[in-house]
Amino acid sequence: MSIWLPDSWREFPIVQQPTYDDLDKLASVEEQLKTYPPLVFAEETRDLRSKLADVCNGKGFLLQGGDCAESFADFNAPMIRDTFKVLLQMAVVLTYGGSCPIVKVARMAGQYAKPRSSDFETRDGVTLPSYRGDIVNSNEFTPEGRKPDPERLVKAYYRAAASLNLVRAFAQGGLADLHQVNRWNMSFVASNPLKERYQEMAHKIEEALTFMSVIGINPQTVPSIKETSLFTSHEALLLNFEEALTRRDHLSGNWYDCSAHFLWIGERTRQLENAHIEFFRGIHNPVGVKVGPNMKPDELIKLIDAVNPDNDAGRLTLITRMGCDVLGERLPALVRRVQEEGRKVVWSSDPMHGNTVTASNGLKTRNFDAILSEIRQFFGVHKAEGSYAGGIHLEMTGQHVTECTGGAYNICDEDLVHRYKTQCDPRLNADQVMELAFLIADSLKEAKA
Repeated sequence: MSIWLPDSWREFPIVQQPTYDDLDKLASVEEQLKTYPPLVFAEETRDLRSKLADVCNGKGFLLQGGDCAESFADFNAPMIRDTFKVLLQMAVVLTYGGSCPIVKVARMAGQYAKPRSSDFETRDGVTLPSYRGDIVNSNEFTPEGRKPDPERLVKAYYRAAASLNLVRAFAQGGLADLHQVNRWNMSFVASNPLKERYQEMAHKIEEALTFMSVIGINPQTVPSIKETSLFTSHEALLLNFEEALTRRDHLSGNWYDCSAHFLWIGERTRQLENAHIEFFRGIHNPVGVKVGPNMKPDELIKLIDAVNPDNDAGRLTLITRMGCDVLGERLPALVRRVQEEGRKVVWSSDPMHGNTVTASNGLKTRNFDAILSEIRQFFGVHKAEGSYAGGIHLEMTGQHVTECTGGAYNICDEDLVHRYKTQCDPRLNADQVMELAFLIADSLKEAKA
């Protein structure tokens, strides 16, 4: 392999990038970002990689979730807090259901860029550049709003830094106390239309926490009961931003992308000879790659070897996004080939992207039952192939939006308009993700058996 440097990717073909008018201004912003402090630290990233190695070996489970695309306009403490809370709530249910540690990774503090199916969007005969996330341009359909602006890279950096600061405060400041989190869960169950389905587990968790308190295991004696670790992640789409925040660790001498603990390559940018694979092969973060329904076994092995040539457990997470109608047919051959070749990977399910449809009112949506079906099939395929289903990857929010249909509250197409807030793709709301956690807890328990 050739010598790697943070800017090596610039010698390779690249797709899904904005076209900036002022390249001198862009270069100036990139140099500015290189002088800024890292957003995360190498030791934190190594800690996550170690935890993912345990997941790879069947000793944990990855819970990854958050916004499809973070918005500058929605950058506020309540939004961050509510997503943090619902991730903790899910983690408690899955920890109890699977009897294993849950590695919590948020799509937060950097998920500002989005790939698009077309470079341009046309409305009423007017064609403008597509919205590519707030780090690039505005969702406002005007020539000025859709113009890519390099200064947005700096704005994204500062919002990511502030988000991380708040998340760390929540994680260490008492909001993560297991007793408090379980009270939230009990409240969710009590108000859910299908509460009978979830009451038994909720009460068992409550009894377990009560027993722990009786024998002296409480936040005062065991600080981990009131503290947690929440790692950050985003799709590393804009490589100029990622390069600017890549630093060489003074202890190990390795390069780390310090924009987040975990980065992933999307389905549209994982070409073997292109820039994103080149960039990822040099950073020592744990990384992910999205795996769609058209991936072939030979291609997958080549991709694994390109990103994880040393076959290190915890380095690479394969995030399947196929759709409930085809996953059962397409995934087994991939899992079987990875097993036969002895490749060490974490397998995670993204049940969102393959199940996106257009509702009768023209809004993009996803159906809860289709999402649940894909997750259950994911677990079933891995069990049948003697592999381990190691995680789930959700586009979700702690807000009570109406963007995905179905669930206990039976959201229908007509309900979508009430609180359809997403800037890009439809997200599960707080009640739907909690319902999902209770429903897949049994699948996780079986996977651990």
